[in-house]
Amino acid sequence: MDSDEKQVKRLGGTMIVLTWLGVLGLLSLLFSNLLDWQHNPNKALNSRTLGNGAAETRLQQNRRGHYLAKGAINGHEVVFLLDTGASTVSVPQSLARRIGLKEGPATRTQTANGTISTYLTRLDSVELGAIKLRDISAGINPYMQGNEVLLGMSFLRKLELIQRDGTLILRQQQ
Repeated sequence: MDSDEKQVKRLGGTMIVLTWLGVLGLLSLLFSNLLDWQHNPNKALNSRTLGNGAAETRLQQNRRGHYLAKGAINGHEVVFLLDTGASTVSVPQSLARRIGLKEGPATRTQTANGTISTYLTRLDSVELGAIKLRDISAGINPYMQGNEVLLGMSFLRKLELIQRDGTLILRQQQ
């Protein structure tokens, strides 16, 4: 085999390897996006203002039956996990510090894992799509892992909630 044939053969082998790497990269990206969507199917919120002035947001359950959605606290983007069993909005301490929430007095809070100490705080604004509420009580939880905010009843009690076929409709009357 002469030098030109070896070079062509080497180039062909390199092209095959690069093609397979490209295919594997695209499959990785596709499955990563699929898993991300299964965790939070509400990346693009279905939200609107109705003719009577009410704000409405529709959420889809994720594959585990939870409702997650992007929203904002005091103008800072966060991910909410709706929790009707939580009395107040509960913010992980690391996230609270990052978005500038002030820790108020310590208080004892009953959780599914027992009683813990949290810090009272007030949220100037909480937004979930077209729904915007002001002056919401919350707790800063030093024991919460991750960055998801539990959106509890201090926010949810001010809304009408309708759950049907894996969809949760939240409506704020004006």
